[in-house]
Amino acid sequence: MLPKFSDDINDLSGGYHVTGSAAIALQLLEMSESKAAKTVKAQYDRASFGFRQTDFDGNGCDARDDVLARDLTSLKFAHAGSCIVQSGILNDPYTAQTIDFVRGPKTSAAVQIDHVVALENAWISGAYAWTKAERYRFGNDPYNLLAVDGSSNQEKGSSSAAYWLPSSKTYQCSYVSRQIGVKTKYRLTIAQSEKQAMLVVLHSCPHQELPKE
Repeated sequence: MLPKFSDDINDLSGGYHVTGSAAIALQLLEMSESKAAKTVKAQYDRASFGFRQTDFDGNGCDARDDVLARDLTSLKFAHAGSCIVQSGILNDPYTAQTIDFVRGPKTSAAVQIDHVVALENAWISGAYAWTKAERYRFGNDPYNLLAVDGSSNQEKGSSSAAYWLPSSKTYQCSYVSRQIGVKTKYRLTIAQSEKQAMLVVLHSCPHQELPKE
């Protein structure tokens, strides 16, 4: 539950008319341009987030298959009762294209699992100080994971909203609001440039709500 915010949100939004819960949450995030950012970034270790090394729901599958099963349609599984996705169709949110997924070393690269708030961005925003358990929880949290076009995921890398947004403009509001939701949930900080880029996007969807779990 977000705290109540009674002030006029527009006084703090650079003149943009934004009123939804995503904008309110964005204003409540602590902005932090750490002087030690370069040192923190140099210490970044992707493996410390344990992506695909946990099975929090106990169904026998890791985060990748759980997200594929959630985000793809026309699913076919490895065998009856299996949670391992063999094939399916992705309506990619980042490009608005339809992608056929078939499990395999080459075709699987076409669909990748994106951390909406990139792991390196999370690291420099506060995750560097977390415990192993906290990092593993973040690295495998379905709230921060999306099945997406592989080339778009590679292009994004560790970029924040200040440097990368989905090419599908119709998804940019949802994308930014999910980033805000993740940063709010995990109390991650946000850079000024990142905040301003998010506000520009929210200007086109002033009543944008935070996504639910």
